[in-house]
Amino acid sequence: MTEFSELGLSPHTLQAIADSGYTTATPIQAEAIPVALTGQDVLGIAQTGTGKTAAFTLPMIERLASGRSKARMPRSLVIAPTRELADQVAASFERYAKGTKLSWALLIGGVSFGDQEKKLDRGVDVLIATPGRLLDHFERGKLLLTGVQIMVVDEADRMLDMGFIPDIERIFKLTPPKKQTLFFSATMPPEITRLTKQFLNDPVRIEASRPATTGENIAQHLVRIPLADPKAKRMALRALIDGAEIKNGIVFCNRKSEVDVVAKSLKAHGHDAAAIHGDLEQSVRMKTLEAFRKGELKLLVASDVAARGLDIPDVSHVFNFDVPHHADDYVHRIGRTGRAGRSGDTFMIVTPADSRNLDKVLKLTGKTPAETVLDLDWSQAAGGDRQREGRSGRERPARGESRSRNRRPVEAQPEAEAAAPREEQAPREVRAPREERAPLEDRPAREERAPRSRARSEDRPARRAPEARPPREEREEREQTGVRGFGDDTPAFLMIPIPKMAAAKG
Repeated sequence: MTEFSELGLSPHTLQAIADSGYTTATPIQAEAIPVALTGQDVLGIAQTGTGKTAAFTLPMIERLASGRSKARMPRSLVIAPTRELADQVAASFERYAKGTKLSWALLIGGVSFGDQEKKLDRGVDVLIATPGRLLDHFERGKLLLTGVQIMVVDEADRMLDMGFIPDIERIFKLTPPKKQTLFFSATMPPEITRLTKQFLNDPVRIEASRPATTGENIAQHLVRIPLADPKAKRMALRALIDGAEIKNGIVFCNRKSEVDVVAKSLKAHGHDAAAIHGDLEQSVRMKTLEAFRKGELKLLVASDVAARGLDIPDVSHVFNFDVPHHADDYVHRIGRTGRAGRSGDTFMIVTPADSRNLDKVLKLTGKTPAETVLDLDWSQAAGGDRQREGRSGRERPARGESRSRNRRPVEAQPEAEAAAPREEQAPREVRAPREERAPLEDRPAREERAPRSRARSEDRPARRAPEARPPREEREEREQTGVRGFGDDTPAFLMIPIPKMAAAKG
């Protein structure tokens, strides 16, 4: 184990680290910090939870200690794919740079341009931004990147998944060629490799292993329930929460819609819970996260995208309401607890429909969690299941029987009801015989008969010419949801771009 005091950091920075409760560096920190302090480029291959945020934040603070920023010309730039990750980097910088004269600004969507422009006008040492909002400020003429000395790209493979690589290439070209680049990615697909060869100058490659998922400080539990009904899963979740001594906890769901339902269910049963996902306003999400960090909120119900990159040191419990579709997400989820040497407990609710996803998780971790048995009356949830099955699975009568089977015969109706006349209906318009219709030459022309359709076509706005970059609303939606215009519960096959079909001629 490597102590921070062995990495060449100044006493002031070491004190800030100690005040944050850390003394021992993670592998990525122990290898990346000394290299970054020398000014060399770094190619770090590390996943969320390995401590890479401090691996680039700490040397950045050291190297920027001397010097002064100029208006609209930041000295250092950090690019993150989502708003939550950018906000997390800002919180880390604020924590470790405490007591220094370094200034910083956070440029993300969902926040007014005016407040961000005021900070840029005063001058900032460190600019932390998502790609879309950064380029928006640049195009407004409020930002110059010619003074950037250090550039950090965080989670580059996520940038690729979200379609931000063209924006990243443009940002690289707007910054000086002679700068230090710290580039981090969990994987190295061909497109990311091409990017590093194009813009990094002889980088030092550092690889950090996957965060330990079977460590003794994280107790993993498996909770099998006999039904796949969401009501039964919510019952199981409440039983687990009631039976555990929880300081604070995060509940993970696979879909944003499920996040809202679970959070409302917990609050309705007296639990202190709140939801966080990509459809919420940015101000609400930031306020919820801040309350959870400060201990003012006990339970955070989240989707994987919204909770990506959260660095909350002291989370006591993690609950997997859904078994994740991807085994890597399980690693990310349980990595929210047991941090910095602390102990943590994780629970995963498993239904009969989760066998395939469960097998993937067990194969990745190489360890079978201990099983926890709940003594609950599942008939409460099963009743709802049977009612739904009765409505959806009712046997249909044969053709011709459906109407007569459910209709009372006339002779069985009361006499008054049978004798009552039906309501008079308006007579149907009778079309004139063909020989009585007006000849074709006397009928109005097509353009005279349908002036409305012509007016609609004239009023219809012209198609907008294709742009080199997508509109700001679409880019901010990527930053907000973590995918190209879709929520985090969109299947992967829907994210494949579909070419437009040419219109048939003739």
